Amino acid sequence: MSNRFSLRDLSLLFALFAIAAYFTYTVRDAGAGMFYENNPFLSARTLSQLVVEVSITAMLAVGMLLVILPGHIDLAAGSGVGLLGGLATVLINGTGWVTASLAAFHDFIARTFGPEAAAWCPPPPWPDPVAMLFAIVIATLFWGFMGALIVRGRIQAFIVTLGGMLIFKGLFWNVIGSRTISVTGTTVGKTWPVTVGGETFQIPQDWLHRLTTEYLDARTGLIAVSVIVGIMFLARIRAWSRRQKLGIEGDDFELTFVKWLIAAQMLFIFVLVANQYKGVPLPAVLFAAVAFIVHTLTRHTRFGRHLYAIGGNEEAAIISGIRVQRVTIWAFILMGIIVAITGFMQTAYAGATTTVIGDLMELDAVAACVIGGVSLKGGRGTVMGVFLGALIMATLAKGMSLMGVGPEKKYMIRGAVLVLAVWMDTRLNRRAA
Repeated sequence: MSNRFSLRDLSLLFALFAIAAYFTYTVRDAGAGMFYENNPFLSARTLSQLVVEVSITAMLAVGMLLVILPGHIDLAAGSGVGLLGGLATVLINGTGWVTASLAAFHDFIARTFGPEAAAWCPPPPWPDPVAMLFAIVIATLFWGFMGALIVRGRIQAFIVTLGGMLIFKGLFWNVIGSRTISVTGTTVGKTWPVTVGGETFQIPQDWLHRLTTEYLDARTGLIAVSVIVGIMFLARIRAWSRRQKLGIEGDDFELTFVKWLIAAQMLFIFVLVANQYKGVPLPAVLFAAVAFIVHTLTRHTRFGRHLYAIGGNEEAAIISGIRVQRVTIWAFILMGIIVAITGFMQTAYAGATTTVIGDLMELDAVAACVIGGVSLKGGRGTVMGVFLGALIMATLAKGMSLMGVGPEKKYMIRGAVLVLAVWMDTRLNRRAA
C-alpha cells in the first residue's frame, strides 16, 4: 500500500508540473524572449489569484473527504455553497423575504414578551459575523438532517443529496430573488470598539467583504510560516521518536528530515512569491486552518479512525462497536459547516451573490478527491492528496481562463478529468484487490 501511494503522489506531482509547464509555455506574452519572462501565468498576481481559487476548491474538497471516507457522497455541496453565501449576503444587506420574516418574528416577540425580550433578535441588516454565524447554524441543521435521512432512513446518499441539490438550488434563487446582490452591505466601513488592557481597538464589521480581499503583509507571512515550519519539525520528530520507542517500522531519521525540509522549502517559496504581489491571501490562511483541523480529526482522533473503519467495512465496524449512525451524521454536519465557509469565500471572491454561484462545485470537489487518491468506496484518502487534486483542478481552470477557452470546452475538459479520475480509482482498487 505504501509503495502504491508513493507512486500516486509522484504521478500527481508530475501531472501538476506538466500542466503548469504547458500553460506557462502556451499563455506567454507574444515576443517574449524566454518562456518565463513577462509570463502572465507566472506573474505574482496570477499566482495569487490561483492561490485564492485553489483554496476555495480545496476547502470544499476537504469537506467532501469527510463524507466520502465512510462511503457516502454529497451532491448538494455546490448548491449549498450558493445558498449559504446568498443567505449571509441578504441578511447583511437587509433585503428579501428572509429579512422580512425575521423582522416579523422580532415584532411578534416584542408584542408577546416585551421589547426587552426581543432585543436579542434584532431584525436585519445584521453585522457580517452575525449573518455568517446564522448561515452556519442553518447549514448544520440541513446537513445533519440529510445525514440522519441517509443512515436512519436507510436511503442512498446519492438520492438524498441529489434531492438536496435541487431543493437548495431553488431555495437559493428564491432567497436572493434571482437577483445579483453585492456583498458590500451596510457594514462596510463600520467597526466595533473593543477595549483590551485599557486600550481600545476598532474591529471591522464587514468580514464577508474582507474574506478574499485581505492579505497578510510580508513580515507577518514570514513569521507565520516560520512558526508553522517549526511546529511541523517538532511534530515529525515526536512522531519518529514514538515509532522508535514502540518498535514500529517507518521512515528513518534522515528521510523524515528530508521530507520536512522539502515541505519547509515549499512553504517559504510560496510565501516569498505571494509577497511579490500583496502578501499571503486570507483564503489560504482559512484553508490551512480547516485542513489542519480535518487532518487532525482524520489521522489523530477516534472519530477519524471510525470514519476509515466504516468506509473499509461497515459490517465489521458495527460488530466492533462503532456507532456508525452517529459518526456518519457528524461527518455530514462538519461537511455542512465547511460548505458554509466555502459559500462565504466563493461569494466574497465573486463580489456578489448571483444565481450561478456554486454551480458544479460539487463535481470539482469530487474530482479533486478522486485525483488525490480518495476511494469513492470509502476507507481511503488523505488531506494532502485532496489538496494536490484540488491544485490540479484549479491550475487547469486558471490556465484555460488565461488561454480564453470557451465555457463549453471548459465543461467538457472538467467532465473528462472527472471520468479519468474515477477510471484511475477503479483500476487502482482492482489491483489492490
